[in-house]
Amino acid sequence: MRKTIHSPASQTFCSLFREERQKAHLSQEGLAEKLNKPQSFVAKIERGERRVDLVEFMTIAHAMEIDPVKFVRKLQKLFAAR
Repeated sequence: MRKTIHSPASQTFCSLFREERQKAHLSQEGLAEKLNKPQSFVAKIERGERRVDLVEFMTIAHAMEIDPVKFVRKLQKLFAAR
């Protein structure tokens, strides 16, 4: 398995992440504020420049008020469709 932030799988994660943030009616700044992080933190995740570990993802999902399990299921369906 290729470990790169530029893999199709990583790009799929980034796209879904951005889509879910927008569905939550949050700007990058708004999400960053909820996370007590700079806006660039969110931008780097969305551009695929920064990986997110599971603990960070759970914190981010809580801040976006999304169900992390539903997010992963959507991601899994997108992977299966490739």
